[in-house]
Amino acid sequence: MTLDKKTLALLACPLCKGRLVWNAEQQELICRGDKLAFSVRDDIPVLLVNEARELTNEELEKLPS
Repeated sequence: MTLDKKTLALLACPLCKGRLVWNAEQQELICRGDKLAFSVRDDIPVLLVNEARELTNEELEKLPS
């Protein structure tokens, strides 16, 4: 799956309402503020906080800005 800039601009973190970053390598949407990674299943973003994966500081540093 690829997300275009227009679609990505419409999506927001369900917890803080902040901007999400697309991580194509892991196929996840990342919220840097809450350190959460939201999976994408069957081309549908799963923006549920209880299903999000917590990220370490190390993982966040490796992501592009």
